[in-house]
Amino acid sequence: MPKKIVFLAYPGFDLLDVTGPASVFSEAGVVLASPAYDVVVASPGGGLVSSNAGIAIQSEALASRRAGGAHTLLVSGAKSQGLSEVMACESTGRWLKRRAASAQRFGSVCSGVFVLAALGLLDGARVATHWSVCELLARRYPALSVDGNALYVNDGRLWTSAGVTSGIDMALAMVEADHGPAVAAAIARHLVLYARRPGYQSQFSALLNEQVRADAPFAELIAWMHTHLRADLGVPALAARMSLSERTFYRRFSEATGQTPAQFVESLRLDAARALMSGTLSLKAIAAKVGLQSAARLSVAFTRRFGMAPALFRRMHAQG
Repeated sequence: MPKKIVFLAYPGFDLLDVTGPASVFSEAGVVLASPAYDVVVASPGGGLVSSNAGIAIQSEALASRRAGGAHTLLVSGAKSQGLSEVMACESTGRWLKRRAASAQRFGSVCSGVFVLAALGLLDGARVATHWSVCELLARRYPALSVDGNALYVNDGRLWTSAGVTSGIDMALAMVEADHGPAVAAAIARHLVLYARRPGYQSQFSALLNEQVRADAPFAELIAWMHTHLRADLGVPALAARMSLSERTFYRRFSEATGQTPAQFVESLRLDAARALMSGTLSLKAIAAKVGLQSAARLSVAFTRRFGMAPALFRRMHAQG
């Protein structure tokens, strides 16, 4: 039987918090060539419910038969007004408590965690949410352990994710738990995702951080570097690519990014290596893929950067 996935939506909900994960669950049926999940959007009043993007989607009323008996219950996030209104709705709170108690999995996407926390459903749990509200969540609900870096966190039956697109990563992890890594990987390919991101991956990537900080010419260079990790990324080669002298390039790049070119290149390569650790590639193959030449060099740099050897990191974050 298809597993029922119920999303709680409400006026002002974040559209991608629902449609992103829902697309993952829907695509599972395509990959498996049979219905794997029955996706239902529920809202306090039912009918059309407006998102923060101005797009309304059809929903079932909480009291309807379709909204009951969820295998997985997920609460979408919203900006402060939408959250305040749904948190003040006593009937919605009662419904959530009942459904969370009976669901095999329950949780939230982005700021939806505030709704569950306000009901006392998360006390003592480790949770994730959008980086911009981590401090507020921890201060308001001190019984929680808020992981400000993780893309998503699975703590028993509870699943919580960081901002918006990380809901897709969390949904893929759920599909992997239900149907195995091959199915999750196939869905990621169907959805044309750049990469499957493990939950422990930081909400911030070196690439995105430095593209935000750097001047436009260096942002383009950084994007190129990210996709050419095996290339010669030494100062002479990079300076030539930018048509600058080596001395000028070194100074301007360091000023723009806050790191020397060598430090930045190593950060890019190590972040890429860490993302590959959840797969089956050998350390030698990973080192070659990210331009670190040898497993020994990868091990030394990885241990220095992340405080543990690659082998230990793999054991700690092994899938399944």
